[in-house]
Amino acid sequence: MALTLYGIPNCDTVKKARAWLAAQGVEHGFHDFKKAGVPPQRLDAWLQAVGPDKLLNRQGTTWRKLDPGTQTAAAEAAGARALMLEQPSVIRRPVVEWPDGTVTVGFDP
Repeated sequence: MALTLYGIPNCDTVKKARAWLAAQGVEHGFHDFKKAGVPPQRLDAWLQAVGPDKLLNRQGTTWRKLDPGTQTAAAEAAGARALMLEQPSVIRRPVVEWPDGTVTVGFDP
């Protein structure tokens, strides 16, 4: 399994992560949520690995623009999953699948 970074290309954190990986000489694939969507099977694996609280970004603009009912529904795992599939911008980025199978969210060099 190769290293795969998932996110949105214009996200500053994703840009930093991709630049850091390139500077370290780490080859990686990139999956663009905006163009290719969120793969449901991968989302399920991420939710299992890190949990919805870590994966769902409640600090971003997309979250703040949601109506209160949608935000409340996202408190449940099924509601959070449905929201992430519908609006990938609420997923904390980047999500990285490492060659050893580990999943991390966010970036810190």
